[in-house]
Amino acid sequence: MIDYTMLNEQLRALIDGVPHKIANLANASALLWQSLDDINWAGFYLMQDGALVLGPFQGKPACIEIAVGRGVCGTAVARRETVLVENVHDFPGHIACDGASNSEIVVPLFCGDEVIGVLDIDSPIYSRFTANDRVGLEAFARVLEQQLFGT
Repeated sequence: MIDYTMLNEQLRALIDGVPHKIANLANASALLWQSLDDINWAGFYLMQDGALVLGPFQGKPACIEIAVGRGVCGTAVARRETVLVENVHDFPGHIACDGASNSEIVVPLFCGDEVIGVLDIDSPIYSRFTANDRVGLEAFARVLEQQLFGT
């Protein structure tokens, strides 16, 4: 099991004082990619003109734009909360960017009260993500928000 306290300390050390948001998100996705087992995509979508637009990531090419309320990412934005899906094939409106993905977790990123993007992680393993992952990745998102957006 991953030590999220250590992972989040590594993230903080990696991005502390670095003013480049996109570069920091790229390093954050690389950190997740090298640290989490059994994943096939880890990255970010950022809000732009009312939709989610692909940001820094690790994995296969992905969908470029996702409407709010559509798929797991868009649903997390609409609900303003983390969405953990054990079987994406059972999720209404799931967007299959990579047919190998079977489970997914999406954590919204906030600047104040505004959702500014999401952290999205996919796995080829059904039920890959647990309540522990949810808590750890939500803390990971809070580190990003604090360091990048001052919230």
